[in-house]
Amino acid sequence: MHLHILGICGTFMGGLALIARAAGHTVTGCDAGVYPPMSTQLEEQGIRLIEGFDAEQVQLRPDLFIIGNVVTRGNPLMEAILNQGLPYTSGPQWLGEHILRGQHVLAVAGTHGKTTTSAMLAWILEYAGHAPNFLVGGIARDLKVSARYQPGQSLFVIEADEYDTAFFDKRSKFVHYRPRTAILNNLEYDHADIFPDLQAIETQFHHLVRTIPAQGRIIVPDGCQAIDRVLDRGCWTPLVRFGGHGAWQAAAETGHFDVIHNGQAIGTIGWNLSGEHNRLNALAALAAAEHAGVPAQKGLAALSVFAGVKRRMELRGTVRQIAVYDDFAHHPTAIATTLQGLRKQVGTGRILAVLEPRSNTMKLGAMAARLPAALQAADLVFCFGATSGKHALGWDPKHILAPLGERAKAYNDLDAMITAIAAAAQAGDTILIMSNGGFGGIHQKLLDRL
Repeated sequence: MHLHILGICGTFMGGLALIARAAGHTVTGCDAGVYPPMSTQLEEQGIRLIEGFDAEQVQLRPDLFIIGNVVTRGNPLMEAILNQGLPYTSGPQWLGEHILRGQHVLAVAGTHGKTTTSAMLAWILEYAGHAPNFLVGGIARDLKVSARYQPGQSLFVIEADEYDTAFFDKRSKFVHYRPRTAILNNLEYDHADIFPDLQAIETQFHHLVRTIPAQGRIIVPDGCQAIDRVLDRGCWTPLVRFGGHGAWQAAAETGHFDVIHNGQAIGTIGWNLSGEHNRLNALAALAAAEHAGVPAQKGLAALSVFAGVKRRMELRGTVRQIAVYDDFAHHPTAIATTLQGLRKQVGTGRILAVLEPRSNTMKLGAMAARLPAALQAADLVFCFGATSGKHALGWDPKHILAPLGERAKAYNDLDAMITAIAAAAQAGDTILIMSNGGFGGIHQKLLDRL
């Protein structure tokens, strides 16, 4: 079967393309930005890529067009598909119907930590010898790739995003996955471009809960009011709680921490990851892996050698005793927890936080007022805000960051900001760059300038 994928270079759709190819399909695709590393990964698998969405691509005559959620009405290729009555579906629906059906799906949902927790879970299963299939929104160093599919394997770990499925299907992606094991890691307001309020997101999460069988398992944090409201609407699946007073708990504030299960210490995880959020991610992954048949001790051993995920507190380089880290944090809560974890790691050393508010939610300004509090753990703050183009901010960062006083500066010229960061940096400093995009290649540019 020939599948042509619109929006193929996104993390999800690119991973889906690799899975479809592994399932034996002929795969081609197009995108407005065909670029590495995803383009390289796809081309290595023999997947032909086309730049742009020109209507002439209907002449490829695939058996099915698979539509990514970056595609809107007015897209030339999409209009040609509609006008000619050609067969199409969304990426999540195709995945659910053709790949996930018959698999034991382990889905990881939540506002924060989906990629890291999914990678942890897939790595635990891999370490335990289960060779899981997976589709994760990042590349775990241990797993080497973001997606893998082997038809003979029965476990499938998937990052379960609440973002909408496609322009013609406004349900969250995760309702198509039908998991048997589900982690609801946390729940806050996000995606202001498609959800009017938190209650709307809670409704989507409850749609997910409705699909989980009574013989499955739902793993939730102890004390998250939004998730508790979701469950209060109805729950037909056994619950396992982690953190707080849950069945799975973490004790200690250091890199090495004890894991407590049902009131008893069962062992220690020793790793280089920082922050309470990562300890909670680990507990959720352990609980999900146990449901898939992995003993807790094996899970602890796996996480003790877990090398992390690219773009999650990834050290990009050290120059003149100045360390430069890259992180995907872009929501105020994620920014705050990442900085707090780094503060515990560096102690009294200076932290220079470099932020690009690039997500749709942040560009709209729905959470801009929370940024000063989220950035409190930083000694200096450098905020980049474009004034034109698709990533332009709809608010003034100078005004929003004014409560931080002189330690916060806003820029709309990337090179000028790099120059200012390099001038301010001193030996012993840690520079933390936070963005959910490429940020104009700032990481290497800054290292070169330093």
